[in-house]
Amino acid sequence: MHAAVITAYGTPPAYAEHPEPVAQGEHEMVVDVLAAGLHHLTRAKADGTHYSATGVFPIVPGVDGVVRDPSGRLRYAVLDDTNLGTFAERTVIDVRRSVVLPDTVDPVRIAAAMNPGMSSWVALRRRIDFREGQRVLILGATGSAGRMAIQVAKRFGAAQVFAAGRDTTRLKALPALGADRVLTFDEIAAAADVDVVLDFVWGEPAAGAMLPLLTARADRSAPLTWVQIGSMAGASAPIPSAALRAARLQIVGSGIGSVSSRDFIAELPELAAAVAEGAIDVRARAVPQAAIAQAWNDHRTDERLVFVP
Repeated sequence: MHAAVITAYGTPPAYAEHPEPVAQGEHEMVVDVLAAGLHHLTRAKADGTHYSATGVFPIVPGVDGVVRDPSGRLRYAVLDDTNLGTFAERTVIDVRRSVVLPDTVDPVRIAAAMNPGMSSWVALRRRIDFREGQRVLILGATGSAGRMAIQVAKRFGAAQVFAAGRDTTRLKALPALGADRVLTFDEIAAAADVDVVLDFVWGEPAAGAMLPLLTARADRSAPLTWVQIGSMAGASAPIPSAALRAARLQIVGSGIGSVSSRDFIAELPELAAAVAEGAIDVRARAVPQAAIAQAWNDHRTDERLVFVP
């Protein structure tokens, strides 16, 4: 079969021949891959910058996808740590880490949406005690995951959603997705009295936003939960010590490890249904898997690239 193969960090995948996958465990099965998204997690695992990267080569990237099982059913599957990902004609899945999809779904749409949508969905459902009526600030709201986070927060009953980002052109489109107010990072104090921050940015921008946000709160003793989800601006953030003393701030992370695989999998059916019914806006572009070397570093679009065989 053909697959996208990486032989060293820092190099894009090459479309090449690869040995056929073999199911070994009791719950494993070989499946045909129909669509697999190029997510930030996929890139990070493939270039060695994600904490779950193994450093063992060759690597076939791809952390999830829409597949067809041997009985002909469509499934959305999440792969465990493996060197044989979904950027291949066929791969191996653990059936327990998959959900059956209706035959009528668009595989490209599901493959594009599930990973970025899951980041905020699981954070609000499984990582913190989010309650209907709370107010949410999203840092990095102009990216795919941030845009979906606006819609997810509203779906879960957020009373007010502030969407913050650096791209003022993209910010203008966010009220149509449910954002009550859009902000640049210089305006972050306007969201001072939120209850939850969903942070897809981290790095210097997140650290720089903390004190202006916290010191402008009407009641600094009111709890604020800062959920660190992504690190688009840097893996480390120089958090000022005053931020931890001047307000009732709790910083938690949400991701692989801090949320169990069982909790992630439990949320998949409802998220997949929301995407399938069109409740979450999805921007996706299908790309032939054979063109992966050219598309791998294409950052010119806000559409999620989805590779198809």
